[in-house]
Amino acid sequence: MNKSIIEKKIVGNTGCPAFSKRGAITMQSNNPILKSIIKCPECGIEKEETMPTDSCQFFYKCTNCKAMLKPNKGDCCVFCSFGSIKCPSKQNNTGI
Repeated sequence: MNKSIIEKKIVGNTGCPAFSKRGAITMQSNNPILKSIIKCPECGIEKEETMPTDSCQFFYKCTNCKAMLKPNKGDCCVFCSFGSIKCPSKQNNTGI
């Protein structure tokens, strides 16, 4: 697959560092890994999840203990904080 540019327009600023001040995300695709295993820091259960490629996932509800996970300070998403693989934006070094 050739490198491609994905651009998605959104309304407003979500607070996600992947989005520019103008409300658009530009991400270069280098075939990132899209599966990551999230480990809940509360109960320790691990579950494989598919990461979104067009946004940061800020919240994740544990399927076992129902804890609501959110990124640690300095991380853009729950996959960067609790996943076995960093998010596609980090994998592609888009500066998030």
